[in-house]
Amino acid sequence: MPDSQPIPASPSSEPSVGQAAVEIGTVLDLTINRMATGGPSIATAPDGRITLVDGAIPSEEVRARITAVHKNRLEALCLEAIKPAPERQTPPCQHVGEGCGGCDWQHALPDAQRQFRIDIVNDCLRRIAKLTDIDVRPGPILPATGYRTTVRAAVVAGKAGYRKRSSHDVISVTSCLTAHPRIEELLADGHFGEATEVVLRVGANTGERIAVLYPSAEGAQLPDDVIVVGKDEIDAGRNPHYHEEIGGLRLQVSAESFFQCRPDGALMLASEVADVLAEHPGDLLDAYCGVGLFGALAGTGRRIIGVESSISAAHDARVNYGSHATVIASRFEHWNETEVGVAVADPARTGLRRAGCDKLIATNAAAIALVSCDPAAMARDISLLAEHGYRPEQVTVFDLFGHTSHVETVTKLVKA
Repeated sequence: MPDSQPIPASPSSEPSVGQAAVEIGTVLDLTINRMATGGPSIATAPDGRITLVDGAIPSEEVRARITAVHKNRLEALCLEAIKPAPERQTPPCQHVGEGCGGCDWQHALPDAQRQFRIDIVNDCLRRIAKLTDIDVRPGPILPATGYRTTVRAAVVAGKAGYRKRSSHDVISVTSCLTAHPRIEELLADGHFGEATEVVLRVGANTGERIAVLYPSAEGAQLPDDVIVVGKDEIDAGRNPHYHEEIGGLRLQVSAESFFQCRPDGALMLASEVADVLAEHPGDLLDAYCGVGLFGALAGTGRRIIGVESSISAAHDARVNYGSHATVIASRFEHWNETEVGVAVADPARTGLRRAGCDKLIATNAAAIALVSCDPAAMARDISLLAEHGYRPEQVTVFDLFGHTSHVETVTKLVKA
């Protein structure tokens, strides 16, 4: 499930003339045009405003209830598909019907979800980067269930749950379609004491499990194999970790270090990065390196420079890289750049932005593998890099987060 659920936006202004009849709670019949970045679909309301509709599929005619009103757009929730698309399915998880906000695309078949991601990437490239001729290709198919090795959940009276869509209310869960079975067990049966939130993690290929409880682990009752730690203990200096095995390597991941949501997807991303950079020799810059996943798996035979702002993740990267590597604990935008042969960058959802792009450009890397988890940020970053001679040659779209609207991409950029 996403780390947090959005709060419905308040109306940004009063409706203009001709729009006053549409208000929160109004029910409209709409024709769905296309998918939007972030998960909803797009329709046009009778008054002409763009309407973002949760739970709908392109080409459908739906009945939807307005949930937010803005001057230039509306937000709505699909109540029923009057003319359903062939790609529609009954959500396979019971908690979706209870309002769980974790998986926003369960109403669509997995094959359709894969096409939605490609369509969204192409749309962002066209609208934001003004590019229509990039080779956008699908990555290998990954299972859409039982994959998540990291899950964040709310805790109420000691039991884990997910927040309802667009709400702070919590649904207690007895199962989770997308969680790894060893995580699902903890969600259903674990008792998390006085915590208000928990992050559960498992090494799918090692079986090691860890639970980080916020604000403390007071009163938690979990199986003996689970490493249990409170955020207060981490703040006091305790730094437990678990391991994951990927591509023949055993990687250390500390309690609060970021790691990809699934090891099979992480290996596919790293393999794509290696392919992007393979033709170009020289040192490898691993920007926003996290625990060193890409440098460790795609940097064989190269000297590696890892840059990471998280102290715990930088520590993990030093362990995971082994020899022939330097790790700098710094925000990438503040790093004293040096020239390298090739670079991989895996920034946060907001992307590189101008400052990150400037640092990459200053390295004079012959090729860049840009790993992105937001298509709009990806398109903006590609446009900024292209201004300085980095030609985008292909974008590979990965389905790391089945049944959700999350989109992961790897873009190949080559210096002209």
